[in-house]
Amino acid sequence: MSVNDPISDMLTRIRNAGMARNPETTMPSTKVLVAIAGILKEEGYIAEFEVIEKRPQNQLKLTLRYGADKRHSIREIKRVSKPGLRIYAGRDKLPRVRSGLGIAVVSTPQGVMTGYEARRRGIGGEVLCTVW
Repeated sequence: MSVNDPISDMLTRIRNAGMARNPETTMPSTKVLVAIAGILKEEGYIAEFEVIEKRPQNQLKLTLRYGADKRHSIREIKRVSKPGLRIYAGRDKLPRVRSGLGIAVVSTPQGVMTGYEARRRGIGGEVLCTVW
């Protein structure tokens, strides 16, 4: 099945799997989704991810992280820039999520990174999503 917005599809699958307390979720893999999964892993929002080689398209498998009280580690995950309305931010206007408790995922000319990292490097880009 073809998806018009794979990033929104990924975020929705993570949100739904977290609400259903599923240990993992899979989705069609793209380079951007793998980059976003890498950021979520290094920031501690998911436990693990792997790309499964499959035909006709590779699959991205995410292992979700839950706390001791069986609560999902992602409280809210939201798409900011959509295909119908792209949201770009300069280095001075990158959003701070929940006063630094969350992260913004930004697509820059130097790759996909957190808003904090983009601000540190002094570059802006397209704000893909926010997570906290």
